[in-house]
Amino acid sequence: MSSSAPESPALIVLVGNPNVGKTTLFNALTGANQHVGNYAGVTVAVKRGETFTPHGKKITVLDLPGCYSLRASSPDERVAIDALSGNLPGEKAPDLVVCVVDASALERQLPFVLEIIEQGHPVVLALNMVDVAEKSGLRLDPVKMSEELGVPVVPMQANAKKGIIDLKQTFRAPFPTPAPTPWFHGNGDTDVSRKKFTDRVCEVSARRPDAHQQTLSDKLDRFFLHPIFGWVAFIAIMFAIFWTIFSWASVPMDFIEGLFGSLGEWVGGKMPDGDLRSLIVDGVIAGLSGTLVFLPQIVLLFLFIGLLESSGYMARAAYMMDGVMAFAGLSGKSFLPMFSSFACAIPGVMATRTIDSPKERLVTIFVAPWMSCSARLPVYFLLIPLLLSKGSPAWQQALILFSIYTVGVISAFFAARVVRGRLGPDKTSNHFLLELPPYRLPQWSYILRHVIDRGWAFVARAGTIILGLCILLWALQTYPKKEGTEDAGELMEYSAMGRIGNVIEPVVKPLGFDGRVGTAILTSFAAREVFNSTLGILFHAEEAEDDDATTNLIRDKVSAATWPDGRPLFTPLTAVSLLVFFIYALQCLPTSAVVARESGSLKWAVGQFFFMSGFAYVASLLVFQAGRLMGF
Repeated sequence: MSSSAPESPALIVLVGNPNVGKTTLFNALTGANQHVGNYAGVTVAVKRGETFTPHGKKITVLDLPGCYSLRASSPDERVAIDALSGNLPGEKAPDLVVCVVDASALERQLPFVLEIIEQGHPVVLALNMVDVAEKSGLRLDPVKMSEELGVPVVPMQANAKKGIIDLKQTFRAPFPTPAPTPWFHGNGDTDVSRKKFTDRVCEVSARRPDAHQQTLSDKLDRFFLHPIFGWVAFIAIMFAIFWTIFSWASVPMDFIEGLFGSLGEWVGGKMPDGDLRSLIVDGVIAGLSGTLVFLPQIVLLFLFIGLLESSGYMARAAYMMDGVMAFAGLSGKSFLPMFSSFACAIPGVMATRTIDSPKERLVTIFVAPWMSCSARLPVYFLLIPLLLSKGSPAWQQALILFSIYTVGVISAFFAARVVRGRLGPDKTSNHFLLELPPYRLPQWSYILRHVIDRGWAFVARAGTIILGLCILLWALQTYPKKEGTEDAGELMEYSAMGRIGNVIEPVVKPLGFDGRVGTAILTSFAAREVFNSTLGILFHAEEAEDDDATTNLIRDKVSAATWPDGRPLFTPLTAVSLLVFFIYALQCLPTSAVVARESGSLKWAVGQFFFMSGFAYVASLLVFQAGRLMGF
C-alpha cells in the first residue's frame, strides 16, 4: 500500500510599491527578523518565511522587492515578474498575490494593483496604514472598494498587527477567483485606462478631505523642505549625527581599547616571553582590539540610519541632496553612505544597501573611501604641524584639516562623475524617483533588530578578515629574526616587512619618502592609524605616558631624521606629499574586503584598490616633483 506525497504548502507573495509596509507585514505574518525602513528601495531581495492559516494550515510567504510596475525596467521588477510567473528559481507560481498599498496614497498605487490583476492571479488587497489615512481625514470604504475592484480588500495596520487575522482568513482554499478587468480592453492607452479607473475607485471608496486641509506631514514638510529653513534643519541634523558618532562613540571606544589593553597585559603576564606570547598579544588581541574599537561607531551610525528611515526623514534628506549629488552623476540616495564614510568607510559601504540602483550603488561604494575617515585623523594630526612653524595658531591647523576634507570630497565627486559615465545609462531608471512617506514614530523593535544585524555582520565577517590581516602583518614584522639584538627598530628593519621597505624605497623615493616611511605605509594597510605606531618603532620613539606626548615624540624624531647625505627627510613638501597620498590611497584592506562582499565582485574591490592607490601615487608624485621644481 503506497501513500501519496504530502501536499506542498500554498505559496503567497507580497507585492507593492516601495515603502508601503510589505516587510512589516511579512514580519507580522512570519515572525522573521527582517529590516524595515521608511525609505524607498530598502527591500532589495526576496525574503521567504512561513505562516499558518487560522485553522493551522502551513503557508509559504514571499516578500518581493518593492517595485512600481511590471515592465521589467529594473532588477527588482524582473524579480517580481519571475515570481508572479513561476520562474523564480526554486519557487512555483503563486497561489495568491497579496497587493500591499498605502491607504493614504491610493491614487499613485492602485494602477500597479490593476496591473497585477490583469495578470489573472487570485488577488487580495491589503489596505495598509489605514491609521495614517484616517488621520489625514481620508474616508475609506473597503466594502465599496472591494466591489469596484472585484477582489477582497482587508484594511489593516501592519506595524500594530491589526488586521492580520482578517488577512489570514483569505489564505484559505479555495482562493479568490481572478477578478474581471473592465478597464482593460487590450488596445488604446492602458495607462490612461488604469488612471481613469483608479480615479473612479477613489471617488467612491476613498474620499479626500477638503483640498485645503493639511496633514501633519504637510505642515512639517513646509519647514523641512523649505528652500532656506529646510537646509538649516538638514545641516543641523547631519552635524548632530556627525558630532554624535565621534563624541558619543569615544567613551565606549576608549573602554574597548582599555579592556583589550588590560587583557593583553594580563595574558602577557601569564605567558613566558616568546613568539607564541607575541602572536597572541600583538597579533590576536591587538587585531581584535583594532576591529572591535569601531563597533560603537557602527552601532551609532546604523541606529541613526534606522531612525531617519523609520521616521520618514531619510527620504527628505535624499530629496534635499539630490540636486547636489547630481553634479557627481548620483542621486540623493548616495548622500548618507558617503557622509557616514567620514566616520569609517566600512559602515559607509554597508549603508549603500539603501540604494536601489545597482550602478549608482557601485559608484558610491567606489568613491566612499575618499571621504576622510576618522582612522586617518591620527596621521593628519601627526603631519599637519610639520607644515607650520612652532607656535602657529590653532586656526591654521584647522584650516589645513578642513582643506584636506574638502579635497577628498571634491575629488570623490569628480571621480564619481567619471566612473558613472563609464558605466553607461542605468536601466533601472532614468531619473530619481522617490516617494515622500508620511512622518511616523520610529519602530524601535525593528530598529533594534537592524542595529544588531548590522553590528554582528561587522564583527562576524569584517572582524575575522581584519584579524587575519593583523596576524599576517605580525608575522611579516616578526620574521626573520636578527639574533643578538633586542632593539625594536633593528628587528623591524631585519624582518620581512623591513626588507620589503628597503626594496620599495626606490619606488617611494620619488614621492619624498625613504624605506622607513614606505614600511609604515605598508603596515597601514591593516589600519591607517597603524602608520603612526610603525613610525614610532622605526624612528626609535619610545611610547610616552599619553597619546599626545607619544605623537609629539614621534613628530620630533621624524623632524630630525635625515637622508644618508644629511638632507632633512621630512620637509614641509614631504609632509604635503604624504598627506596627499593618505587622502587618496585606499590603504585599509578590511574596507576592500567589505567592498568585495557588498558589491558582489572581487574584481570591483581589486580594481578600486589599485585605482585609488595608483591615483594616490601619481598625485603624490606630481605634488612632490612640482614642488621641487618650484624650489620648495
